[in-house]
Amino acid sequence: MKLYNTLTRTLEEFKPIEENHLSLYTCGPTVYDFTHIGHIRAYVFN
Repeated sequence: MKLYNTLTRTLEEFKPIEENHLSLYTCGPTVYDFTHIGHIRAYVFN
């Protein structure tokens, strides 16, 4: 899998620190406005 590195502005191959293990942190939904379907997209993977 390749990810876009905004610091270097290039695509880079993703390599996890531990083979076959990945942790992901995301903050909760923004609560300053009404909830909409876009809030769920961070938790949906293709």
